[in-house]
Amino acid sequence: MSNYFKDNKSSELSELVHELNSNKPDDRKEAAKQVIAMMTIGKDVSALFPHMVKCMETQSIEMKKLVYLYIINYAKSKPDLTIMAVNSFQKDAREKMNPLMRALAVRTMGCIRIERITEYLCESLKDCLNDDDPYVKKTAALAVAKLYQTSPRLVKDHSFIKTLQNMLNDTNAIVIANACAALLEITKNSDKNYLSLKKNGYLNKVLAALNDSNEWGKIYILEAIATHPVKDQEEGEQIVERVLPQLNHNNPAVMLSSVKVILKALDKFTDEEVKKDVTVKKMSGPLVTLLSCEAELQYIALRNINFILQKQPTLFENHVKVFFCKFNDPLYVKLEKIEVLIKVVDEKNAESILSELQDYSNDLDLDLVSASVKAIGQIILKVTKAVTKAVQIIQDIVTNGQPIAVQQAVVIAKDIFRRFPQKNDKLVTCVCEKISQYSETDSKAAIAWIIGEYADKVKNSETLLSGLIDNFLAEADSVKLAILTATVKLYLKKPEEGEDLIQKVL
Repeated sequence: MSNYFKDNKSSELSELVHELNSNKPDDRKEAAKQVIAMMTIGKDVSALFPHMVKCMETQSIEMKKLVYLYIINYAKSKPDLTIMAVNSFQKDAREKMNPLMRALAVRTMGCIRIERITEYLCESLKDCLNDDDPYVKKTAALAVAKLYQTSPRLVKDHSFIKTLQNMLNDTNAIVIANACAALLEITKNSDKNYLSLKKNGYLNKVLAALNDSNEWGKIYILEAIATHPVKDQEEGEQIVERVLPQLNHNNPAVMLSSVKVILKALDKFTDEEVKKDVTVKKMSGPLVTLLSCEAELQYIALRNINFILQKQPTLFENHVKVFFCKFNDPLYVKLEKIEVLIKVVDEKNAESILSELQDYSNDLDLDLVSASVKAIGQIILKVTKAVTKAVQIIQDIVTNGQPIAVQQAVVIAKDIFRRFPQKNDKLVTCVCEKISQYSETDSKAAIAWIIGEYADKVKNSETLLSGLIDNFLAEADSVKLAILTATVKLYLKKPEEGEDLIQKVL
């Protein structure tokens, strides 16, 4: 080693070696900190491996953490040197007087992703899984999940999965939560479900642990419950009763995980009134509170709400206005709110939502304008009683709207005419007057269809259609097809005016 430092003129590393081998604990600790600092900025300090391993012979937790961090970093690139640390790991994992030491050792074991090294550590891991201290047990549970990623064979050979399943009956809530987390992770990385709550009263144990866990433990437990197939309404009621209080948790992840579990349990409920009471009265309020959080959390909440509304469309019938956009909302939040508004619209609130969307159609952000006009079109098709109000809005947009809004509005007008062909003569005239403004493919195809469909009602239909035919060869296929169809319709309704145009197209 001295030749190495002499040849490379590395006086800095030589000094570190001297300090790591010092008899003074404080000197060794400071040297270890310096090594970690050099490692984190990308310097190669692997030559110090033997000296760092020697520093494991200490009772200082802080020093252990530094050495373990060093070993984890170099374990993959220096597997032969890592074997030097195996005995120290095993010794630390058997440290009877210090559970923190045992937990630290087993956590580091899980982070060493080399099968031929972890083989030596399996017995120590098995002892920690059966430890009397819950902190050691819960740390060992997560180490099993990490070990499974490295070597599923070792996990199966040592029956670690069965041990994790038995830990679901533990008396400590944190141990149960970590057992759930480990089993979920193993199930995710395998083709078999290792987390079954059907037998041995696991479901009751897991539900009982829910209130006593920390916030991340609650999430693991709720995820575990969400994988459980609810047997009947009685079991569903039991789950809902235990999970409902978690809707008031201040961690949004806990709240959303609770919603997921409750919605799944409600599938087994036969009483619609009870289901509505749980969703509208108890679930909607907590979800609405998420919309007062920072924008990123609002977005996540809105994405989840969009999925929830597919199962429970009446969930927010009393809270529609909270989904109206605020002027300072980021664009991605505004777009999600518009998606929610489309899903919550009904005959009672359609007019207020349409008025709100009309305001958005005058916004400076073109993406918001486009999304709001498209939303108006979807609402028209969804709530037929709102068609009169919607038609007036579309007419206003075509007359006074921004160019991008006008392009979208004529496409929606076409959908209105298809659905309500006899009611909208004024709108037909209005969209035809703006024919020169339609520059996008969809809007051109839409106006061609409208002219053909109402050729007998539009005064100058042949002139308008002739203007579209002039650029026929340059248009997209969808526009060509729409023009050809419109020309045929014109010919059938006005043979004299349409004969020349159809010959020109053909």
